Amino acid sequence: MVFSAKTFARRATVASLLSLMLASCVVVEEGPGPGPRPPRPEPGPQFCTREYDPVCARRGNDRQTFANSCMAEAAGYRIIRGGECRGGGGDGGWNGGGGGWNGGGGGNQQFCTREYRPVCGQRGGSLRTFPNACEADSAGFRVVDNGPC
Repeated sequence: MVFSAKTFARRATVASLLSLMLASCVVVEEGPGPGPRPPRPEPGPQFCTREYDPVCARRGNDRQTFANSCMAEAAGYRIIRGGECRGGGGDGGWNGGGGGWNGGGGGNQQFCTREYRPVCGQRGGSLRTFPNACEADSAGFRVVDNGPC
């Protein structure tokens, strides 16, 4: 009996020591401290719908009409009011990379689709290829031929 009690006491002592060692292993993680904080990450790319709900927006002295409020905010503009910009202040046109409201060209102000059916447009002595007839008309050109110039 003495042998078992001794063995049990040793095992209990070893188990107690191991428990104490494990309990003393505490990891303390400190925050960034009083130093400067890391910069906030920039927002990622913003994706906007192609919905046509024009807004007038401003950035500095530049006023511009955008197809919708999402596109204005994505370009870094602050919305002034709903609807197109009136008179002066920037080019007043939005052209979403090959399709969109294109009022800066001097022709009819309209929204064009992104359909690709090239046409040759003429204004004065100038010929220019447009992705479609609507884009040519919007820029103030008269369609003189289907296909590129």
